[in-house]
Amino acid sequence: MAEPASPSDLLALRERIDAIDRELLAALNRRAALAQQVGELKKREGSVAFRPEREAQVIDGLKRGNAGPLRTDSIAPIWREIMSACRALETATRVAYLGPAGTFSELAAFGYFGSSIVRVPCVNIDEVFRSTGAGAADFGVVPVENSTEGVVARSLDVLLTTPLQIVGETSLFVRHNLLRRDNSLQSITAVCAHPQALAQCHGWLSHHLPDVERRPVASNAEGARLAGLDASLAAIASERASSEFGLHVIAPAIQDDPHNRTRFAIVAHPDLQPAPAMSGHDCTSLIVSVANRPGAVHDMLVPLKRHGVSMSRFESRPARSGQWEYYFYIDLEGHPDDPKVAVALRELRETCAFFKLLGAYPVDVH
Repeated sequence: MAEPASPSDLLALRERIDAIDRELLAALNRRAALAQQVGELKKREGSVAFRPEREAQVIDGLKRGNAGPLRTDSIAPIWREIMSACRALETATRVAYLGPAGTFSELAAFGYFGSSIVRVPCVNIDEVFRSTGAGAADFGVVPVENSTEGVVARSLDVLLTTPLQIVGETSLFVRHNLLRRDNSLQSITAVCAHPQALAQCHGWLSHHLPDVERRPVASNAEGARLAGLDASLAAIASERASSEFGLHVIAPAIQDDPHNRTRFAIVAHPDLQPAPAMSGHDCTSLIVSVANRPGAVHDMLVPLKRHGVSMSRFESRPARSGQWEYYFYIDLEGHPDDPKVAVALRELRETCAFFKLLGAYPVDVH
């Protein structure tokens, strides 16, 4: 059995850590100075500050070269913060998301862009699209799919008509907590949360608060704000929201699925943010529809099989035409600049009555 470290040993180790921290800070400042030079070059060239495929390649390379003991899954959040701080020296990155402060959409924005951003909280998903399309934000962050409840219908519906394109994605572990001013489950008259959160906690609420009203609101953070004003209300929200609105976490992790995750799309206007180049680990998203005839869906998928292009997602939404027609939301593995993907997309377009490319973008490699 190893002997416990003596006070002198601990002091020596801490001094070595302090010295490395100073070295890290000096290295980060050298990196920041280079980022400023890059920013000046980009301004002269008229190119954008944020290139998602470039940042993805940097992080992928660091993960491949990691020799430990630092965990590989810790690298991305560390370097995203470093790149976010350096990018902020080039230009302010304005990011719209479903607000107010403390929402999971805000956490997703921080997870993808880092915390050195200009926050543009919006009252609903439609406003995220509007703000980004109008130039009030450089990027928008919108939820598109939950592992428990499936697609976020409003986001998919707006993607059908918006000029914005998807330039990235991020996935967030969603841990729902019951929050309240009083540290008790007694005398709660209503639980306020976004409809998706209420659905994701249906089992817990039915067991522990079966007779309490479930009150849908625009966001979980809005529910937390209301609970902060009225002691009879509770909210379902993140721990950050509990701190933001001065609430107790009276029941942690009440989501029915312990592995509950939500996938978010990063959207931008193609006139302001160019489509990401091929990174080597990409996803191509599109919306299609076909004529309402026997075998039409099968025929639509044949080009993908013929050219070896895999689907990672296939969702349908009613076209609202009254004719029982549907739009299909498809994610493909690969990038349109990949020859096999390009030819498959060309043949797929020829079989479709409607075809819209939503975007091609890098995806995280675990």
